[in-house]
Amino acid sequence: MPIKIPDSLPANNILQKENVFVMTETRATSQEIRSLRIVILNLMPTKIDTETQLLRLLGNSPLQVEVELLQTASYNSKNTPLSHLTTFYKTFDKIKGQKFDGMIITGAPIETMKFEEVDYWEELTEIMDWSKTNVYSTFHICWGAQAGLFYHFGIPKYLLPKKLSGIYEHRVLDPLHPIVRGFDDVFSAPHSRNTTINGEDIEKVDDLIILAQSDIAGSTIIAHKNGRQFFSTGHLEYDRMTLAGEYFRDVNRGLNPEIPTNYFPEDDPAKTPLHLWRSHAHMLFSNWLNYYVYQQTPYDLNELTDIVK
Repeated sequence: MPIKIPDSLPANNILQKENVFVMTETRATSQEIRSLRIVILNLMPTKIDTETQLLRLLGNSPLQVEVELLQTASYNSKNTPLSHLTTFYKTFDKIKGQKFDGMIITGAPIETMKFEEVDYWEELTEIMDWSKTNVYSTFHICWGAQAGLFYHFGIPKYLLPKKLSGIYEHRVLDPLHPIVRGFDDVFSAPHSRNTTINGEDIEKVDDLIILAQSDIAGSTIIAHKNGRQFFSTGHLEYDRMTLAGEYFRDVNRGLNPEIPTNYFPEDDPAKTPLHLWRSHAHMLFSNWLNYYVYQQTPYDLNELTDIVK
């Protein structure tokens, strides 16, 4: 089954050209199927790119998924056209009375700031608190993962000596866990961040389990043992050229960035990177949708209970 998105969303044409099964709102209204309701809190500056990446992964499933796009009201995006935000995005006050099967909280390029100094931190904490009773399972990505681990469990982040950027190998620590079902013992994943979290801090929290680890990038996939929260410190949703775009952006800004690790063939930015993480990205999100959203969410979302119950 397809993802259900607005007819005029830019991702619609892109995904259809990639043969991703997309159903527009017009066609979906003729079907009597209870779609999975997923809300995406998009904190990335290039929102159109990020929403397309995530919709691509959510569409690789036999389940019908209805997506709601969410932006913060306390911070205005400078890199996405206002017309796009006005047409396709809602703010928290418009959806806080609703319940959702799943939620995705994206990363944001603000890791070097203290959480409390972020313009929309108070709004984000309200949304994360709301998610415990109004969302069955929430998937946090990169800075969103760090923010979630800090807010829910008090786990701090630490500044790295230099930016972690590139493709890194990870080991699956619990191959029987459903979220990593089908994963190879070792898989590649992109990272792009200036801060990290320590595995020792995670291990002190009884409710959490580390499912994938990298010698260089650290703890990468973390789960709440009840399946209601997942945290990915990497960017498996990234496209082939996303890291390249970030690298050339920083070059043009005169920041003299290091070449992303294990990314460009022969470390030559003129060569096209290999897309080494695509299959595991699809597997991760398909597993989340199947085992922790579709299989677990009550048919009547009004029956959702608090995450701690």
